[in-house]
Parts: sequence; C-alpha cells; structure tokens
Amino acid sequence: MALTFGIYPGGLLGDDKGIVHPVRPDVPDRIAAALDALQGDAAPLTVRAYHSFAATVLPEPPTPADPCTYLERGRKLDLVLSYREPTGRLGEWLEFVRAAVRTHGPHLASVQICEEPNADLPALDGSTPNVLNALVQGVIAAKQEARTLGHPLAVGFNAVPTFDPADTFWSDLSAVADARFLDSLDYVGLDFFPDVFRPLPGDQLAEAVTAVLTDFRRTDLPTAGIPDTVPVRVCENGWPTGPGRPEQRQAATLETVVRTVAALAAGLTIDAYSFFSLRDADSGADGLFHHFGLLRDDYTPKPAFATYRRLIHELGNPPARHGA
Repeated sequence: MALTFGIYPGGLLGDDKGIVHPVRPDVPDRIAAALDALQGDAAPLTVRAYHSFAATVLPEPPTPADPCTYLERGRKLDLVLSYREPTGRLGEWLEFVRAAVRTHGPHLASVQICEEPNADLPALDGSTPNVLNALVQGVIAAKQEARTLGHPLAVGFNAVPTFDPADTFWSDLSAVADARFLDSLDYVGLDFFPDVFRPLPGDQLAEAVTAVLTDFRRTDLPTAGIPDTVPVRVCENGWPTGPGRPEQRQAATLETVVRTVAALAAGLTIDAYSFFSLRDADSGADGLFHHFGLLRDDYTPKPAFATYRRLIHELGNPPARHGA
C-alpha cells in the first residue's frame, strides 16, 4: 500500500509548555525550491499549514503565513484548523471552519479539525473547553461544506498516543460521535515522535513504532466507535538534531520510522505520512524544539533531506500519468 507524503514547510510553532519560540523568517523562494527538490518527479507532496481560531482572545498567526505560495507542481494543502476559543462556544468556530473550506477548497487535499485534542497542554487544543464538541461539530461542518461545493477533500482529526490507562478521551468521544460524524470522517491522524521525548535504544525503534500504531488502530479508535475502514495517517513525525543528536542519526531514524509505517500500511490501513518539519526554526538556538528540520535554517540540507526524498520516490504513490 503506497503512501501519500507531506511536510510542514515552516519553522516551529511552539513547545509543550505553550511557548511559541521566535524563528528565523521564512524565505519563500528557498522553501519552494526545497519542496521542488524534495518532490522531484514523484507524486505531489501535501503542504501542512496551521490556522488557529479564537473569538475572544488573539489567535496565533497562521503558519506558514501564505501556504498557497508553495502549491506548485500539483501540491495541495493539508490544512489544520485549531480550536483555541477559551469560552468553548461553537457558533463562530463552525463558520470559521466553513469559511476555510470555501476559501481554500480547490487547493485542499485535507482539512484536519483541531490540533491534538486529547493532549491537555497549553499549546494544544486538548486544553480548550468544549473541545470534543468542537471536534465533532467541526468535522461535520467541514464535510458538509465540501460536499456542497463539490470539493473532494478528506476531513479528519488527529491525536497523540495515549499511555495513561485512566485517560477517557476515546470513550468520551464515543459518547458524542454520532452517525453524522462517522459519515463525515475520512481519516484519523496520529502525531508521534518516538525517541525524542522518551529515548529508545536504536534497535527498539521499529518495535516501538509498530506498537504505537497498532494500539492506535486496534484499541483507541474502536473505543471511539471508529471503524477500521477509516484510514490512519501519520500527521506529524520528526527527530531533532543538535548537541548530542547527530544529523546522521536523524536520517537513520527517519528511514526506520517511514519504512516501518510503510510495512504496516496495508494491515493497519495507513494512507499517509507527513514529516515535521522542512527546516530548523533556529539552527543556532539551544532548545530541542528548534532543530526538527530536514534543512538547517540557512536552507542547506542535513543528510535526512536526501533520505526523505529517496523514501518518497520509493514508497509513495506513483505520479499521475497524463494522456494515458
């Protein structure tokens, strides 16, 4: 089963404490050139972008600032709509979702409703009141708008691995996930970063990836009543370089993770993988969160850039054949 590949093309959004770090400014021409080089003659990549909603507080700015700049050579948006309204009200949120589909519709490959709604951390939607209803109603609204306009985009949501046996996110979701929601749901994404926050011996990486994806498919999703016909996709995965974190190991980790995902794709119905991220937020900074890029912040490639390009060509969907 071939995968659709994608990437987030900007710097970094923020860390797990809700701190948004300053990043080196985007250089759109350099980013576009890097995306062209990464894609080569393979099937078009998806370009991941984030747009946050809040009505009563100032939302975070969209990132990248103008993602449509990067939609050359058949690339389309993987658009994340994040729910950050502290009152928990939904009316304006649902119009925000519909407006995003109307505005970006022809450019969209997919719309993700909410960002990690099961992660109760300051930077993520799981800390926002009423997030489960925002998720369910947002998925329904996005799909209804897409169907009305005739846009064949995929609508879904994402989550992070659940390691706490007392966590109730998936059972709570099952209580509000009605038939309209399930009829509107095209995929469920997983964000995970093995060997980043919980270090692993190198020979255990493939086993850990297999365990996390298998548990997500066979335990978490059924708990929410989501059938195994709904594809899983890896929405965010990466490995930062920096002190004590050599660039060659980033390339080796990427190779192991992507090949493991590809090997599991048919059995677990996994249809896509997206890397986080194209470039470092700030290659000169000390923090772990600054160094996730395949490129340094001057747009020179790390070894993992060539690794990802090769994997895209080997394991991705074949490019469209025109005139056949």
